[in-house]
Amino acid sequence: MRVAPFLLLAVLAGGWAGAAQAPSVLPGVEPGLWEVSRDATGRGARRGCLRDIQLLATYAHAGDRCNRTILVNSPRRLLMALECGAGDFGRSEITVTTPRSLKIETQGFHRGEPFDLNIYARRVGECPISGRR
Repeated sequence: MRVAPFLLLAVLAGGWAGAAQAPSVLPGVEPGLWEVSRDATGRGARRGCLRDIQLLATYAHAGDRCNRTILVNSPRRLLMALECGAGDFGRSEITVTTPRSLKIETQGFHRGEPFDLNIYARRVGECPISGRR
């Protein structure tokens, strides 16, 4: 499955505007301005403000309302199961390389199609003041 670049923007935008406070996960990993790409070198990265780190686990289901069940929550690893309705589901693992660098491995089904993706995220700073609510 090829995931459209706009899905990344939906993940980043959805995590900022009025998101409810998420349970504490991945201590030391902070919300802020993140670059997210499908390439470990950061090539083709998209930037956006991310308030809820867990939203990185929903990359392939961006824009969908998913029920998230945390299976493992340790300082360096978050494993989560996703149920997104209409037969869509997934499993995502976020691994902390450093508090500013994450690897996301996610697989499942979206709109009837299987996906298996590796995503890389890097925190590059604070969100602009003008974007805060």
